[in-house]
Amino acid sequence: MKKSLLKKYAELIVKVGANVQKGQDVQLYANVDQEDLANFVVAQCYKMGANYVTVNWMSDKISNTHYKKASVKALSYIPEWKLEKEKYINKTLPVAIFIESSSPDAMKGVNQAKLVKVNQAVYPILKPFRDERENKYQWVIVGAASKEWAKKVFPELPAKKAVDKLWEKIFETARCNGDPIKNWKEHNKNLEKHAQYLSSLDLDYLHYESSNGTDFKVWLMPDVKWAAGGEYTQGTHRFFNPNLPTEECFTSPWKGKAEGTVVSTKPLSYNGELIEDFSITFKNGKVVEVHAKKGEELLKHMISQDEGATMLGEVALVPYDSPINNTGILFYNTLFDENAACHLALGHAFTHLLKDYEKKSHKELIDYGFNDSSIHVDFMIGSKDLNITGYTRKGEKVQIFRNGNWAF
Repeated sequence: MKKSLLKKYAELIVKVGANVQKGQDVQLYANVDQEDLANFVVAQCYKMGANYVTVNWMSDKISNTHYKKASVKALSYIPEWKLEKEKYINKTLPVAIFIESSSPDAMKGVNQAKLVKVNQAVYPILKPFRDERENKYQWVIVGAASKEWAKKVFPELPAKKAVDKLWEKIFETARCNGDPIKNWKEHNKNLEKHAQYLSSLDLDYLHYESSNGTDFKVWLMPDVKWAAGGEYTQGTHRFFNPNLPTEECFTSPWKGKAEGTVVSTKPLSYNGELIEDFSITFKNGKVVEVHAKKGEELLKHMISQDEGATMLGEVALVPYDSPINNTGILFYNTLFDENAACHLALGHAFTHLLKDYEKKSHKELIDYGFNDSSIHVDFMIGSKDLNITGYTRKGEKVQIFRNGNWAF
């Protein structure tokens, strides 16, 4: 990949995604296969006046080995220095930049029940730290092409050509071509218009219908807005774009208020394995039945993490005629595939969507109706014939989606 393009991408990540400010610390997370991009991101952070950039290296191979060879007890152990790091992060609130390049099959061969047990042991310890800093810092997740991921997306191409092709699509969907800064200014403005309109409707619930078997209703909380594109940090009010790319307008639904069945339209990559051709049925807001042609046990493990894993934390609307879907590519990566289709997410909700949320404690927000969980997993349900009808609190009927796309 040309260094000039990686530099341009790094500038987009730091300026538009993370919006790094002078004097801020940065925590960068990247796989070892992304040294060049990580280096350009570090350089750009310092160019923007960052105080210090810490690089946290990861490896799919080593992670796979850890989970295969180490015991649950060993994997669940959190040394004191890691707890001190969590305290330091909460004190300094560094910007977090995540470069995602993992293979969709990174955890192939790992016992998924083991992963669940480790998460159930570790999450309660780390949760208080994460709750404390939620909504208070800038963060962004971006994609980067690796050989393993590229070969999954383009199996017919030689490795080098597959990597180049995946980079091309990453740049395209992240609006990195031409003038990226201008592109994102216009894109955020357009997304915000849709989000504001949806918020103005004061929707009580949404009804999803599709010929594939989706027939589903989900209820929404009062005074909880729809959001899209960028968002602002609590207190410092710094604007950032947490996902590059993004095409969604989203909100958090009312915990425990969903009925019916949704059918997936794209595979879900979870814990380094794929779940394909699946359906999820809800009753009284909770998952009561799941089926999958591939990965059904993994899907069951996912919803067994905790009580919140059986309930929804996000409702997101993405037109079928979206730039990512129009590539005709299945990315096998949620960051990209979720922005190609309407999706839902099981697990943790977005508390910052409530009006005056900063005046409430975390417990008050959960009591209000936001779901809380150790997971937040998006799965895609958008299709060419998906229709979504909204019903307002005044009893009015509004067509939101018609045949897969916006009806307004």
